[in-house]
Amino acid sequence: MGESIQQTDVGLSDFSGSQVLVVGAGLAGCEAAWQIAERGGRVTLVEMKPVQMSPAHSSNDMAELVCSNSLRGSSLQNAVGLLKDEMRALDSLIIRAADATAVPAGRALAVDRNEFARFVTEAIETHPNIEVENRVVEKIPDDEHVVLATGPLTASSLATSIQELLGDESLYFYDAIAPTVYGDSIDMSVAFRASRYEEGEGDYLNLPLSRDQYEEFVAALVAAETVPLHSFEAALYFEGCLPVEEMARRGPMTLAFGPMKPVGLIDPRTGRRPYAVVQLRHEDRAGVLFNLVGFQTKLRISDQREILRRLPGLSRAVFARFGTVHRNTYVNAPTKLGPNLEVRVRPGLFIAGQMAGVEGYVESAALGWLAGFAAGCAASGQRWQPPPVETAHGALLNHLTNGNPNRFQPMNINYGLFAPLPESVLRTEAGKRRKLKRAERTQMFAKRALAAIARYREVARCESS
Repeated sequence: MGESIQQTDVGLSDFSGSQVLVVGAGLAGCEAAWQIAERGGRVTLVEMKPVQMSPAHSSNDMAELVCSNSLRGSSLQNAVGLLKDEMRALDSLIIRAADATAVPAGRALAVDRNEFARFVTEAIETHPNIEVENRVVEKIPDDEHVVLATGPLTASSLATSIQELLGDESLYFYDAIAPTVYGDSIDMSVAFRASRYEEGEGDYLNLPLSRDQYEEFVAALVAAETVPLHSFEAALYFEGCLPVEEMARRGPMTLAFGPMKPVGLIDPRTGRRPYAVVQLRHEDRAGVLFNLVGFQTKLRISDQREILRRLPGLSRAVFARFGTVHRNTYVNAPTKLGPNLEVRVRPGLFIAGQMAGVEGYVESAALGWLAGFAAGCAASGQRWQPPPVETAHGALLNHLTNGNPNRFQPMNINYGLFAPLPESVLRTEAGKRRKLKRAERTQMFAKRALAAIARYREVARCESS
């Protein structure tokens, strides 16, 4: 490592003269590179595709979405909706791309995955301050300022290098991908359009199941054969993305209270609520492809085809993609990372995205923003300033740096991670503690966070184009 850079009085909008190497052109890596480059820094962005493809990737484009095409809820009642609004305020490239390529998805933000990846790729490739190199990085680079954003499918050689640096074995879990079917192969005499609790025609296709159909489907899932794990690996699943067959094994009603819950849906043909439903969501704007919501799976392809075609409306389903399973790798952030996502034992090395210990597209991109900003500050000799603890960005960082290292697992953003509301707003004028409804509490969290991120925007000097 070179000599430490002296802090200067340069404004935080100016990273001119700085050099940062970003490894990985997924959502986090592209966001990190963009934020540095937009502030005048020079970025070399290294991506292993198409030289080497991971088991889950198929496109040469950057920011490829390998699981769902949904960036989840947009309402401020969901913490991820707040996180997206904060990212808009901070001029996130990833959220700009998502807004530009959105497809109908009710109260969620879903995208046309091909248009989304192309939008990000063109933005990166045409930026004058970003140089893209396609090669495999087999060990942690020796460059002075590096952002590692290689994601949950980090190549084994680089993962080994990270293990050697951190001094312990990597943590890991398995993440499964839901199948995708062609829309014209869905029986529309069975399916009906609706979004939960919304009047009129909704954005989802719904396949209604009777009790007998549901029980037969669950029994088939439990009996089906799954792709075996390696003998040296344990089946550690992220709770928010359990394979559908694993949920079925937890009890006969688990799916009926999970992704197949029928609440808020009325079959217009019967005027009644079905016993269970399968929801299908747009994969693209044209409505050519639909994915089975919550049906991530590691079943063998032959079993997927047979069992899913037993579902009402899918007897002639044509699959554009079957479900698969892949390993996600992440570090024990509370012991390994500083509050700016810098590796404690290697100053100048920052870790972004899912590898840092978050789950989800939006969270990964948010960490890309934070790591890019922190690396840019370090490379230009400026003092990094963290986002306010009241914000969703601050809540994510707090989870990573102050979580319990003995039980640390990747986490989606949720209001349970936020700093508590002050006592002053929780008490009446008479001094009694108020009982807030969940909606009222989350509204207070969101209002406080958006006010705080507006102030932080001035610190970070975000200039919307």
